[in-house]
Amino acid sequence: MGTINTAVAVGVDLGGTTVKTGLVSKTGEILYHNKFDSKGDQGPESVIKQIALSIKDAIAHRGGGEIIGIGIGAPGVVDNDGYVKAPPNLLHWDAIPLAKRLQKEFDGITINVENDANCAAIAESRFGAGKEYPDFLFIIWGTGIGGGIILNRKLFRGPTGGAGEVGHISIDHEGPLCGCGARGCIEAYIGQKYLSHNTAEKVKARPSSLILKLVGGDYAKIEPIYISQAAEAGDELARSILTEAGTLLGVAVGGVMNTMDLRVSVIGGGVSAAGDLVINAVRDSVRAHVLKPLRDDIRVIQSKLGNNAGILGAAGLVL
Repeated sequence: MGTINTAVAVGVDLGGTTVKTGLVSKTGEILYHNKFDSKGDQGPESVIKQIALSIKDAIAHRGGGEIIGIGIGAPGVVDNDGYVKAPPNLLHWDAIPLAKRLQKEFDGITINVENDANCAAIAESRFGAGKEYPDFLFIIWGTGIGGGIILNRKLFRGPTGGAGEVGHISIDHEGPLCGCGARGCIEAYIGQKYLSHNTAEKVKARPSSLILKLVGGDYAKIEPIYISQAAEAGDELARSILTEAGTLLGVAVGGVMNTMDLRVSVIGGGVSAAGDLVINAVRDSVRAHVLKPLRDDIRVIQSKLGNNAGILGAAGLVL
């Protein structure tokens, strides 16, 4: 890599297992990136040290480029004071003022923190599939179901920063128990863990499914990637599982579109990579669940930025 002489922002994508950090130009180009173990099972002090190490490594690669600021996308609720509250998969973490804690290490550099799904929404708005749409709902569909709302090209956070928690819209008040403690949340049906478990139960009843062959007969290894591969190969069970998952997500998305008067949804995350089968199912379901005057304008599109959305969106907090 050559010397970086342009002004850059540092974007940090914090997850339960890794911290991914990059140097991002004003035009959305990732000029350098790294990946560190987040040590999420060792408590917040260890995580903060890892974040600081990843940022220092990135800054060391900036060459002569100015550091515009540091943006951090974190799981969990991020309030207006920059406290990261109860992030999933980061143990012993209640509420930590992450920006203030890191400011001691990087004095004089602006540091902003935001929820990771909101960061991905910002990334798609500025650099990805949402560039041409001033208003849209972003869904990140992976381990859980996260969301972000873009209005007039700006992130809508709500009064306390909790807007966009689409994964915890209940589609059945007597439905399965979600990790959040409520019942019937869309995440409890199609979040990665739940989707994999439910698929395993269905495969046990239909062991001829290609899904079982792809995981070598080990039900514990069933994950969305194998369901997708089986569906692409024409496996009927896999196709029905993904179609049902997309349909259920469409119920929740349609409710948000009715509430917020939105017409566009951008779907990202690992499960969304299953492609047209899932996207079409979501689109058909959304159209069936929004008010008639909205239906003709409904657009459900796949995100463009993939795994780079976290870094780009975090950098977008300060660019």
